[in-house]
Amino acid sequence: MRLNKFISETGLCSRREADRCIEAGRVTVNGVVASLGTQVSSADDVRLDGVPVGAKKAPVYIALNKPVGITCTTEAQVEGNIVAFVGHPERIFPIGRLDKDSEGLILLTNDGDIVNELLRAENEHEKEYLVWVDRPITDLSLQLLAKGVRVLGQLTKPCRVQREARDRFRIVLTQGLNRQIRRMCSALGYKVRRLQRIRIVNVRLGDLPVGRWRELTAAEREGLLPRLRTPSAASSARPPSA
Repeated sequence: MRLNKFISETGLCSRREADRCIEAGRVTVNGVVASLGTQVSSADDVRLDGVPVGAKKAPVYIALNKPVGITCTTEAQVEGNIVAFVGHPERIFPIGRLDKDSEGLILLTNDGDIVNELLRAENEHEKEYLVWVDRPITDLSLQLLAKGVRVLGQLTKPCRVQREARDRFRIVLTQGLNRQIRRMCSALGYKVRRLQRIRIVNVRLGDLPVGRWRELTAAEREGLLPRLRTPSAASSARPPSA
């Protein structure tokens, strides 16, 4: 298999991160510095920074109710990084991002394949949010949000929008531009006071407390990506390690 896939399946990092390590000359195969596209097998001696890359780890898929202030990065030097906050015994990484000043559902895994699948823009996976703004939002503004707003030099894709209260609405996106919802609201003269993600594809935040995480159920894993047919997993909420 390709070297980046081999590395990601060990749970060390995603394929994209593996590619960056390979390009930087940090990966060797049988003592030779590897290149992108290198093919390997289980018989090969693969090393990252001189350390052997271990066998494939059991897949981990968890849902976290991320608090405001936690940063979605695997960089250990970043204070309040999500990996340290969760404190999972396996080496996991977040699937995509949720801004530091936003809260709610984010998925983490050690499966590099599902990361690529869920982040691939053309797959248009749904993500649902609740948004609180700084003043009553008009029906016209909700209609404009649904049709598309010009941000970052492009028109956002049509999406589903529903009023929840005078200053709160629900929005379902199938794209993930940088700080998209905040930029969309700003383009119409609103400031986001609170932003909470409540669903990713078929996985819902539900009543998971802020700062707690749980393993995905078998049904959630199968619905998220049909090829992930793994045994049933416990779904009880667990606190993050200190």
